[in-house]
Amino acid sequence: MAQAGQKYLGQVITVKEAHRIDEARLAAFMGDTVPGYGGPLTLRQFEGGQSNPTYLLETPGAKYVLRRKPPGVLLKSAHAVDREYRVMKALWETGFPVPEPLVLCEDDSVLGTAFYIMRHVAGRVFLDNAMPDLSRQERAGVYDSVNETLARLHTVDHTAIGLGDYGRAGNYFGRQIGRWSQQYELSATEVIPAMDKLIAWLPGAIPGDDETRLAHGDYSFHNVLIHPTEPRVVAVLDWELSTTGHPLGDLMYHAMEWYRPPGFDSRGALIDKDLAALGIPDLETYVARYVERTGRAPIENLAFHKAYNLFRVAAIIQGIVGRARDGTAAAAGAAEQALRVRPLAEAAWGFAQDAGAQ
Repeated sequence: MAQAGQKYLGQVITVKEAHRIDEARLAAFMGDTVPGYGGPLTLRQFEGGQSNPTYLLETPGAKYVLRRKPPGVLLKSAHAVDREYRVMKALWETGFPVPEPLVLCEDDSVLGTAFYIMRHVAGRVFLDNAMPDLSRQERAGVYDSVNETLARLHTVDHTAIGLGDYGRAGNYFGRQIGRWSQQYELSATEVIPAMDKLIAWLPGAIPGDDETRLAHGDYSFHNVLIHPTEPRVVAVLDWELSTTGHPLGDLMYHAMEWYRPPGFDSRGALIDKDLAALGIPDLETYVARYVERTGRAPIENLAFHKAYNLFRVAAIIQGIVGRARDGTAAAAGAAEQALRVRPLAEAAWGFAQDAGAQ
């Protein structure tokens, strides 16, 4: 049984009606493609998640995880399970902590949408960033391991592992701002002046430094799997938004836990917590440790990065709201997330003003 504040990936539910798949066809496919597979197969669905439906596959001898595109009309470039599989396979072969990817199927005739299968990894996902069930020392260890893992990702030579064409080099922030502005506008369900101001201001405020590394795209604690008993990362999950881009986009999105407004996310912002008592480093210390590990220069323009990342997550959440409107969201309650978009946008605009926006 998971303790309060954390969730084991073994917690699953009966497959939702909208996400049912042909189990016999899946079992036949696995028998043909997954080394060592032996049935019978049982299938359940992971609770939560807003994007790609994810299933636990169990046999007498092994456990697997399947992620698939959801049914319905999808935004262009969204739910890219083929990209997830590709980047995970390349990283797995370097020893980076990801679940072992086993097979990708892009033939919609098998299960209705594209999917991939990976090995199940036992561990914990912390849904409360304060991790109240851990000791101060354990909490500090988890945060340090998560920091080290991100730094490790950003020092991978993506070209050397076959990902030189995984995304375009240069102008990462410009491309991301354009993408999320467009997807926000396609998904919009109300007028939010702060989002309109950010869409106008961000392109001209991009810092001049530029570099290209692998970027996870959603590096947060709910996508990092921690060892069942030890304070260390055993797998990084959910690579749907990964690309090549500026590493500070990843870092400051992850660091958003320290500066996003409290009260609008069940995971709990750190901005109003006694970090010293918890054993959690403050943002300045955490960023400095990352800088040390990656060997980069001290980071400037933090206000821009805060504004950009709050804008980006507001646009992502608005996409969830739009999918709920269109009937394609992967989790119940997605429509209620509309309440989070405006506060995030207004906080982002506050940081934009700190960075000189008028």
